[in-house]
Amino acid sequence: MGKYQLGEFEEVVLLTVAILYGEAYGIAIIEEMEKRLNRSVSIGSLQTVLRRLEKKGFLTSEFGEATQVRGGKRKRYFTVTQYGRKVMEEIKEQRLGMWSAIPEVAFK
Repeated sequence: MGKYQLGEFEEVVLLTVAILYGEAYGIAIIEEMEKRLNRSVSIGSLQTVLRRLEKKGFLTSEFGEATQVRGGKRKRYFTVTQYGRKVMEEIKEQRLGMWSAIPEVAFK
């Protein structure tokens, strides 16, 4: 399928981080995914995938400022890297290529 091994959930997380540009932290990512996909997402599975995508070089993260609302705990914000964007574009092209190869008669 290509040189990048990316599972469906990883792809959705990567897309969601891009959608939330500048505001992509754990709970915001979960809320956006649940709203758009109408499916529940656990914080544990999300954290696992975020770490994996960061390790692969698709994402970077940094801590925001501590707030009183969170008891002094800082949020970790995620951003898609240039490499991550390249991967996303290649996956998009692969998907579009597959869709365009389906003959019209297949959906009648």
